[in-house]
Amino acid sequence: MDAPSPLPLAAAEASRRAGTRPHVVILGGGFGGLEAAKALRGASADVTLVDRLNHHCFQPLLYQVATAALSPADIAWPIRSILSTQKNVFVVMADVIAIDTAAKEVRTDRTGPIHYDFLVLATGAMHSYFGHDEWAPYAPGLKRIEDATEIRRRLLRAFEAAELSEDEAERRRLMNFIVVGGGPTGVELAGATADVARYVLSRDFRRIDPRTSRILLLEAGPRILPSFPEDLAAYARRTLEGMGVEVLASTAVAGCDASGVVTTDGRRFDGATIVWAAGVMASPLSRAVGTDHDRAGRIAVAPDLTVPGTDGVFAIGDIANVTGYARPLPGIAPVAKQMGRYVGRAIAARVAGRPAPGPFRYRHYGDLATIGRHAAIVSIGKFRLRGLLGWLFWSIVHIYFLIGTRHRLIVAIDWFWDYLTFQRGARLITDYMPPLRKRTEP
Repeated sequence: MDAPSPLPLAAAEASRRAGTRPHVVILGGGFGGLEAAKALRGASADVTLVDRLNHHCFQPLLYQVATAALSPADIAWPIRSILSTQKNVFVVMADVIAIDTAAKEVRTDRTGPIHYDFLVLATGAMHSYFGHDEWAPYAPGLKRIEDATEIRRRLLRAFEAAELSEDEAERRRLMNFIVVGGGPTGVELAGATADVARYVLSRDFRRIDPRTSRILLLEAGPRILPSFPEDLAAYARRTLEGMGVEVLASTAVAGCDASGVVTTDGRRFDGATIVWAAGVMASPLSRAVGTDHDRAGRIAVAPDLTVPGTDGVFAIGDIANVTGYARPLPGIAPVAKQMGRYVGRAIAARVAGRPAPGPFRYRHYGDLATIGRHAAIVSIGKFRLRGLLGWLFWSIVHIYFLIGTRHRLIVAIDWFWDYLTFQRGARLITDYMPPLRKRTEP
């Protein structure tokens, strides 16, 4: 009987010791990590991609899962499947627990030490509650599939609890929905929640009228969508208010509990469902390399995306703050993808003995945000779109960037059906709903 082939990690280590093929370790299977791995397809190197999850999630559409427009499988793909044809990549599902830049090793909870010649940090971002992590249980953010399904669960259970409640004040609280943060994610969540309440559920209940729900969008700054031109942001606000959303700018949150939020000016807004879209910070793993960070935890990287003071370590995406820019690059998919491609090509050049590319330069393609089922705003240079045309453009762009023809067709059909019929098929509550008690989580 033939001896079993060595574990790819062991084979990569043996190859490294023999001086034949360098080992590239990529931490994170998001937009940046995947692009870095793909850019190393033809390189004479072994690549190990480590992620705690087995799937890549298309984060720009997470809010659609949270509001029951799409199912999780519509916007997520197994990482192994995405990279299945790339024979120099080995995928490890594990949680990274330590990085030793002196020994050039990564330690996980499922493998022995993984030695690297090049390390790419692409672990993304997490929610930031600005020093109030105790708010997290009451106001989940939206970064993962699990976040989206939890928000969906809370949203739908609130209506179910309101249908059974005999207390009018409690019923009103259950039908109040609060979104904290007026960036694209907050605007999209508020608009989609309004669609669910006004159209999707309007005929499904007998004792309550979902159209009477109160939806609040709280923004600490002077206006929503600060990254957009002021005229488009004003249009978005008017559209939201026309949908019944109460937009409260210059309204920062000072407290949050299971019953609602308190703002810095002393006002209290009761609500059973609170969603946090107010800020993010780099993943804790960014601290493992022991270098300079900004207030959001991002690593200060050189113009070639290397981490100063380390050998062969790169940082990309939401955990990187590139020197040479007046302000940090936005935490959006195009930034991570461009960084990932750049780093992959830079490593491939080093492995091949070619000159390294010049400094990284981000090319901004524009900003898009959807407001509801028939309106969106688009800003690409001097090119502007709003309303239905903006929504059609937004839809085409997002469908195009999904992975695989099947997913593109499914999402396109789901959106078309939703637009025609106001029906959303992903309205599932998959856990037991406890007996109704006053002032409890729905």
